[in-house]
Amino acid sequence: MKTFFGSIRHVFGTANKTQALWGIGILFVMLILAILHHAWRDDPKKLGRWRLLCLLPLLICIAHFVIYVNFRMELFPYYIPLYLLGVIALLPMITAKRRIGHRIMAVPVTLLSILVGFYFCVSVQNAFNFSRKSYTDSFRAMIQTMDQYYILKEWKEVDFAALEAKYLPLVQEAEQEQNPAKFEEAVGLVKNELHDGHVFVDGDYDSDAYETNQKFYGYGFGLVRLSSGEVIAVCTDEAVQKQGISDGTVITKWNGKPVLQAADEDVPDLGMPVKANDDFLAVMNLCLTGDETVEVSFLDKNGKEQTVSLSDIGNMDAHHKAFELFTKEQDFETTAEIYAANFSTKMLNDKCGYIQVLAEGTEHGVQDILGYLMGDHKWAREMFREKLNDLKAQGMEYLVVDLRNNMGGLDEIGCALCDLLTDQDWYGQGLGIRKNGQYTCVSDHCIHGTGEFADLQVVALTNYECISAGDGTALYLSKLPNVTLAGITDPCGCNQETGGLCVLADGAVVIGFPTGLVLDETGVPNVETKPDRISRNPVEVRIPLDYDAAMAIFRDKQDYELDWAVKYLEDHAE
Repeated sequence: MKTFFGSIRHVFGTANKTQALWGIGILFVMLILAILHHAWRDDPKKLGRWRLLCLLPLLICIAHFVIYVNFRMELFPYYIPLYLLGVIALLPMITAKRRIGHRIMAVPVTLLSILVGFYFCVSVQNAFNFSRKSYTDSFRAMIQTMDQYYILKEWKEVDFAALEAKYLPLVQEAEQEQNPAKFEEAVGLVKNELHDGHVFVDGDYDSDAYETNQKFYGYGFGLVRLSSGEVIAVCTDEAVQKQGISDGTVITKWNGKPVLQAADEDVPDLGMPVKANDDFLAVMNLCLTGDETVEVSFLDKNGKEQTVSLSDIGNMDAHHKAFELFTKEQDFETTAEIYAANFSTKMLNDKCGYIQVLAEGTEHGVQDILGYLMGDHKWAREMFREKLNDLKAQGMEYLVVDLRNNMGGLDEIGCALCDLLTDQDWYGQGLGIRKNGQYTCVSDHCIHGTGEFADLQVVALTNYECISAGDGTALYLSKLPNVTLAGITDPCGCNQETGGLCVLADGAVVIGFPTGLVLDETGVPNVETKPDRISRNPVEVRIPLDYDAAMAIFRDKQDYELDWAVKYLEDHAE
């Protein structure tokens, strides 16, 4: 129970105290109404007044909606439990004149009110509505809010006042032009400086109607950096091929600069937590920079350097195709489709099993909550046990756990998988609270090995789009001696809990950020990179990206990483 009460303390410590007071206030009003009904139940006139007073919680909810939501419906889900209290308060009106019926009604109403009210007070997140403010005022309010609530301010050594001063001129320019695209750009630049995979920026406006300082180009091919440091063209279209650049052509210069220098100097900071991932993606994004024309130097078939001038073709299809082929990201339209594919298994050959973990989440909401609070997701462990036993019955001798593009969820689900793959106890995550810039762990969530599959050799595949609880799962698996964490890139490098949201001027821009603290066994933020941006959860084996690998990925559209994992297990099983 220590873990449970510690988890509750963490959740309550993360919740927004101002919003919790609204919930407590409504519960207090409902208590007063219950006392008044007991005192007035024999007086018809007073009972009539009492029924009108039952509208008071609902009126409080309406006032709250006007103040905090103001028809910004992206904020509405944060407050559903509070508004549900206002509806629950109306139920006793039905039986107000029936003594026995009212007593019967009082029991479920009281229990439901306590449960809903408690849930709201301990879980309400830090959502802020600055949509009625101007660009400049909402930007300043955002900076002040994140300075107070951003959970990694001290760990990442963020100076929010300096960020405000740096990007305020761009915000003022956007306000003068009433240009939401430039406003989003300014907020996005702040986001990038945090180097946190949990910080996101979304725009809600007609992007085609506004110009921005950021311009992107397409020249009919993509770029990728090989492990050797060479940069080659991929996904080339016919027009580029006629200029002498085909799939696999070595690119040496971009607008006269050595290609790696150009990627470093001309591609803006992408905001990736891990600098090595950012550098890798900067090369892929270099083909979006330039102008209406770009000078590209490359090695021809004889090894001689040639230079051609390429024109912008008006689309970035080749670039997008290169990213899709590299990440092997599946095209899911809904969360339901993700859950349907999540935890899917198959045999890759007669000896190698495979399980795909797209997210550390299930469709069993109550079990997820209990697993989180108790630090032990029993349902997930049993689910993994059944799937692994089924694979073993099909002849599995070794296993690939696919964490690529994992969108996160609850670390306890990743720990449940680890339970089965080890016969030892390991530290998972610690839920913490932040006070005066200091971090304190209040609930330890650990891996308790059952030993059932401890002799199974495992490769866990990851990539830079493996984030949050996926990042945590990658870390926990890498601790196990029978598991090898592998990938071309490191995981994203973020593992805190989301919960912060600011809706800015006119709702044109929204920024989200983490507010829940997750710690490692040493009491510092789990997985998160420091200002040096060096991965604290690197792959144990870097899958080499040579010419043949690049051709398999980008030309032949093969899942090279998965094929590599199977071969690695086969070689190490001998």
